[in-house]
Amino acid sequence: MKITVVGAGYVGFSLAVLISQKYPVIVLDNDEGKISQINSGRSPIPDKEILKLVSSTDLNLVATHDQKIAYTDADYVIIATPTNYDSQKESFDTSSVESVIRDTVSINSDANIVIKSTIPIGFTDLMRKKYKHSKVFFSPEFLRENNALLDNLNPSRIVVGDTTKEAMEFANILSSCAEKKEDIPILFMQSKEAEAIKLFSNTYLAMRVSFFNELDSFAEIQNLSARKIIEGVSLDPRIGNFYNNPSFGYGGYCLPKDTKQLLTNFDKIPNNIIKAVVEANETRKDFIVETILKKNPSTVGVYGLSMKYGSDNHRESAVIDVLNKITQNKIKVILFEPNLKNLKIKNVQIAKDVNELINLSDLIIANRYSRDLDSAVNKVYSRDLFNEN
Repeated sequence: MKITVVGAGYVGFSLAVLISQKYPVIVLDNDEGKISQINSGRSPIPDKEILKLVSSTDLNLVATHDQKIAYTDADYVIIATPTNYDSQKESFDTSSVESVIRDTVSINSDANIVIKSTIPIGFTDLMRKKYKHSKVFFSPEFLRENNALLDNLNPSRIVVGDTTKEAMEFANILSSCAEKKEDIPILFMQSKEAEAIKLFSNTYLAMRVSFFNELDSFAEIQNLSARKIIEGVSLDPRIGNFYNNPSFGYGGYCLPKDTKQLLTNFDKIPNNIIKAVVEANETRKDFIVETILKKNPSTVGVYGLSMKYGSDNHRESAVIDVLNKITQNKIKVILFEPNLKNLKIKNVQIAKDVNELINLSDLIIANRYSRDLDSAVNKVYSRDLFNEN
């Protein structure tokens, strides 16, 4: 069996590593740097489980930029290319996914095409009709950044948007490569239903983040302990003590774009909650900015752009929106981002180290607190109550 994975990001490369433990895998990417790293036995993404497995296991894995090599005779082509949200079209930009489907069908009309990229509800059916290729199905991924391989090795569930023997074989490929061999829930359904699972799952998580952020806003205005309230609420086993640490707003690869896409899919369908989840995130960021402005700082230091500890991902970060709104209020901003180099942001001074950030700032904001700031804790404004993501 030959399996091709298109895209060497978090989703694609973690899947490639997972499957290449048992099956030959070709990774197709247009980044020569990533191709060179993979073919040298190194990981192009910072995931500790991937780094460990790549360095310690003889994987059947190669990378290329050549479509013919990748697609010819492939039994499965797994698409893991990015689908960013296009605010003008109010939908995901699925052009990269469609181009892979088009090229695969033209080179290998027998290939089973598995979409792992997040897509609008109904996209898979549209592609089947447009390219007259019934062997296209959607299988959502449920991965945490920096834990992508760990989550693939120990899946919460495997969802496949098809009921054919090929779909069942694909599910077996994933489950057979997992560390967790027993009791993995495996669900087969229409691709539309699988697409909905992905968007509703992430929107629920965004709703939970927004709920605890609004609880925190209430507590801050009422001069109450948000920590104590959250601890008390979370002891209810129906609610649980997880995913409850306040922040400046939800951000990252998935939640902002998936919530907006689901809201678009709700067009002409009655809803209140889905719309509120999208709007609540903007309200939270505005509240954070207003709170900062009330402190009357002349220079605001920003510690980190990423939404999570140990991450270099600042895509759709709430911190960036907060930062931009502060600069619009004619306040000087200085930034220190420990995980990114050579940053340039308009109207923002970049600190060379944390000491410079501390010395030049009246107030320091941090979406996630760091021990780097202990010497200036009296300057720090953060809603990080539990020191976890």
